Amino acid sequence: MASKEELTRVPQKILEEAAKAGITAEKERAGSFFHVDKATIYAGVNKLFVGKAELMDIKAAMQKYTWVNEDYVWKAVPRETDMLTRKVWEYYTGGYFLRIIRNSEVTVPLQTCLTITQKDLEQKVHNIIVAEENSKAHVIAGCLQHPEVRGAAHIGVTEIYVKRGATLNLTMVHNWAEDTFVRPISAVVIENGGTFISNYICLKPVRNLQMYPVAYCNGEESRVVFNSILYGHKNALLDVGSKAILKGKGSRAEMISRAVSRQGSKIIVRGSIEGNAPDCKGHLECKGLIMDDDSHIQSIPELTARKRSVEITHEAAVGKISEKEIAYLMTRKLSRDQAVSLIVRGFMDVSIMGLPEAISSEISRIVEMATQA
Repeated sequence: MASKEELTRVPQKILEEAAKAGITAEKERAGSFFHVDKATIYAGVNKLFVGKAELMDIKAAMQKYTWVNEDYVWKAVPRETDMLTRKVWEYYTGGYFLRIIRNSEVTVPLQTCLTITQKDLEQKVHNIIVAEENSKAHVIAGCLQHPEVRGAAHIGVTEIYVKRGATLNLTMVHNWAEDTFVRPISAVVIENGGTFISNYICLKPVRNLQMYPVAYCNGEESRVVFNSILYGHKNALLDVGSKAILKGKGSRAEMISRAVSRQGSKIIVRGSIEGNAPDCKGHLECKGLIMDDDSHIQSIPELTARKRSVEITHEAAVGKISEKEIAYLMTRKLSRDQAVSLIVRGFMDVSIMGLPEAISSEISRIVEMATQA
């Protein structure tokens, strides 16, 4: 695997863009992974966390451990799911393997960065995360593109396994370019007492994004939370959703979305919760702001209950910014644009994600930069 010094080969512009996606200096992270175009250039764990986590290229992991391929690869996401999964299976160039060791708590976030720097590149990656029994960790996954690169595509398959009593918090920040085609495909399997929290943030214009992660709450008292903050502009199409299948007794699902549509963008927010076991509960919530008459927001909820004791609820609201709120802020010596920007930032408050304070501050900074652009 590449040495630590090889990180200096990453162009400075990419490092600057990575910072906008929450990827920061290695000393502030428990481990780092960088995949640029078709190659992994760095993967490693901070020496303070050796024995608590492993982070390496997926192909290296499959060579090191036979059980990676036998137990995890293409198990949560079948490789024959569709044309895109078959393409990744046949042609993927790498991706990350992240393992949180049993009974370990990784108190500093781990980070992964998938980057495109080549024009017209179709990047295909396959990622695996395993949170072993009673482990606890937070991961920041940044996906980004060199701002001068056009016409690229990203297809990524991510399979996540949360074992008995484990807690995994995954924050994904997308920072693609305006004409990029993006297809993340992911699934998570959660065992007894396990918790998976997914925070997804898309703030930059992207030509076409579709993602619909699926969580299988197989274990008793298992739990999944999907949080999304979507900022659509410059004619972007964001088709983002999530699905939770509650199979374990007492399992729970929560989905919360905040969407802002402007400059002719279209946002579709999908959500599906299936209650298939006794005493399971779910809640789906979507709130959207439309900033002009050329933009569009659509909420598509789907709730299914197959047991009498299932409780699943839904709440949705889409509208415009109140003129009274704008007028009030303008009396506080803000311009109309400043008032609107402040309201939008408040609407996209990352506190809904329940992030640790340090990470919440970083993500709040990213939101502020994007909404002022």
